[in-house]
Order: sequence, then C-alpha cells, then structure tokens
Amino acid sequence: MSSSLLRWSFIAFHLILGLGLLTYSIETLIHALAPENMHSHAHYAVIAGVEAIGAVLFLLPRVSRVGAIVLVVVVGLAFVAHGLQGQLRSDLAIYTAGAWLVYAMGGGWPSRGTAGAL
Repeated sequence: MSSSLLRWSFIAFHLILGLGLLTYSIETLIHALAPENMHSHAHYAVIAGVEAIGAVLFLLPRVSRVGAIVLVVVVGLAFVAHGLQGQLRSDLAIYTAGAWLVYAMGGGWPSRGTAGAL
C-alpha cells in the first residue's frame, strides 16, 4: 500500500472520528441542557462539554494529541461507568481505541517542515 494512500486514509479516519464524537457530544449537551432535564442531567452536561472541547482539540492539527488524551479519558471513563452499571457499550470502547490510535500515531497531516507522522 502506498504511503500516500495510508496517510489520507488515516486523515479521513481521524476527521470522521473527531466529527462524529463532536456531533454526539453536542447532541448529549443539548439533551442535558433541556429545561426538563436540567435537574437530573446536569452532570451529563459537564461531561458532554468536556468531551466536545476534547473533540474540537482532536480536530486541530497542533493540539490533536491533547484532544486525543481528553477523549481517551472522558470516553474511556464513560465506558467503565456504563460497564459498572451492567451496560456493555462497545461503541465507547471503539471510540476510545480510535482516539488512542490517533494519539499514538500523531495524526496524519504534515507538521511544519515534515512529511507527516505516517
């Protein structure tokens, strides 16, 4: 496989994962901030807000690794919390693994003066 194809495939993965997590976190934030949920879902708003910030950072090349760590921590803890409640949320495990992969690989787009991490 050509390194160019691998690089662009990884960038696509990174962007799709980041945009998907940003979309889900905003949806959760809107739900948590709805007037009928404010008293019982306030902690969801905080978690969703932190996740949204992590997703934005994840999408920005210079700070994508910081965003990846935020996502690994927040989504990973959500996976554990759901597991302790008897809920298997394999989607959260997949998101965590994807964010960790991007952290480990350093993103696919080139940094200044380099040909990129891949």
